[in-house]
Amino acid sequence: MNETIKTILSRRSTRDFSDKPISAADLDLLIQAALHAPTAMNKQTFQFTVLTQRKNIEELANAIGKALGREGYDMYRPVALIIPSNDRDSLYGRDDNACALQNIFLAAHSLGIGSVWINQLHGICDRPEIRKLLNRYGIPENHVVYGMAALGYSQSGEYKEIERVGKVNII
Repeated sequence: MNETIKTILSRRSTRDFSDKPISAADLDLLIQAALHAPTAMNKQTFQFTVLTQRKNIEELANAIGKALGREGYDMYRPVALIIPSNDRDSLYGRDDNACALQNIFLAAHSLGIGSVWINQLHGICDRPEIRKLLNRYGIPENHVVYGMAALGYSQSGEYKEIERVGKVNII
């Protein structure tokens, strides 16, 4: 089996991040993978914001938790967070960002870095307490966040095999 297929079939979400930092070189590779994701009509209306300072990640997690009434919410304490955002008027912005996130997740796994999709910002981006943070992180006012990649090395190093139950219909 080739390495790409192995990566796709073996990737799992990580929800037990250690404090080990991710190198700048590896973060750059993850952004390159995101930038090479397909986009509708090749519009490339997304932007990628990378948070690596623990205080910024915790600040965003706390604001999300407060906005959603989830006290203690911590996004599994990642050491890095990649936030794809997209022009709210982009007809396919959500789809484009999903493709970019998938590239990030697969590239991270191929580098031995754990990841998990964080989707709590969708629908609350324009709440004043959230928008204030997004603006401070350089995310444009006219951008929305559909999902984020929480990244880090697994504390346990274990990944549970999951039975896939999706239906397949070949005609």
